[in-house]
Amino acid sequence: MNAMTRRVVIGSAAVSMALALSACGQAGGGDSEEKGSSTKIGLLLPENKTARYESLDKPQFEKAVKAACGDCEVVYNNAVADVVKQKQQFDQLIADGVKVVALDPVDSAKAAGWVKEAQGKGVKVVAYDRAIEGADAYVSHDNNKVGELQGQALLAALGDKAATAQIVMINGDEKDPNAGLFKKGAHTALDGKVGKVAYEASGEWDPKVAGEKMAAAISSVGKDKIGAVYSANDGMAGGIITSLENAGIKGIPVGGQDAEVAGIQRIVAGTQTFTIYKSPLQLAPEAAKFAVNLLQGKDLGAQGETDGVKSTLFAPVVVDKTNIQSTVVKDGIYAAADICSADLAAKCAELGIK
Repeated sequence: MNAMTRRVVIGSAAVSMALALSACGQAGGGDSEEKGSSTKIGLLLPENKTARYESLDKPQFEKAVKAACGDCEVVYNNAVADVVKQKQQFDQLIADGVKVVALDPVDSAKAAGWVKEAQGKGVKVVAYDRAIEGADAYVSHDNNKVGELQGQALLAALGDKAATAQIVMINGDEKDPNAGLFKKGAHTALDGKVGKVAYEASGEWDPKVAGEKMAAAISSVGKDKIGAVYSANDGMAGGIITSLENAGIKGIPVGGQDAEVAGIQRIVAGTQTFTIYKSPLQLAPEAAKFAVNLLQGKDLGAQGETDGVKSTLFAPVVVDKTNIQSTVVKDGIYAAADICSADLAAKCAELGIK
């Protein structure tokens, strides 16, 4: 072999080795990227018309994940009430290598199929706030109890008038299993104790739709015959109260849920009677704990089971004008300044909100 031939062979070998090393480096990079993706936790929330999801649940979940797993990253999306969009978001997380997803579904029945598919690919799912059949874990509040508390608070507000009162019920979206539990719990408390449920419809978790349904109820029942209104959440209560005011109806009990700042402000103002506080300081950290533990292969630390799924269910709390300070303000969900706008300052002072 002459010198020229040796140089060609050596040069070819060097190029081949370089290419092989390059390929190994790329493969190694892929493995590293795959391992890196396992530190990502998905959070998919259902809609943004309910203010709590963006302002409370998301930041509290992110904070709790970071505290439990410094290397973990939360990949977040909101479905804006679109089940097709949420499925795309869910599929994208799996395609990106995310191994644990906290999912608050737009449609729980459809989400059960997604969960089964995901589990077949080694992905675990925490059902967040709404139950999903076959999920790896479930975190929520006792949603039947939420409805019972709403009904009981409405009865307390009606007092002696309850036995003869005609009430209107504006329920949540029928695709949401929680809405069915709220409705069931409320009927458990109200049936046989109020004069009549004179009008009942779904407000679809939409303040505009709820307002329209309230206007229809006023036409159907009569503006002077409505004794109280059950609203499944605070967002819808806002639309309902606007319709009541437009019809000249004042002073009747209206209840909600979620302890949104706008709902709390209406309680201070006197246009809304109560809300139900489901603390994100309980819900989001517990869901984050479940997600991190599933990611790291640790025991969940669940408190029990719900329909065969390991779960933790927290107790909800009624908030009215007497305990705003000792609940949402004390817990740091809102500062007094968040609630007490200039036009509410005097009433806040009367209620001891500071």
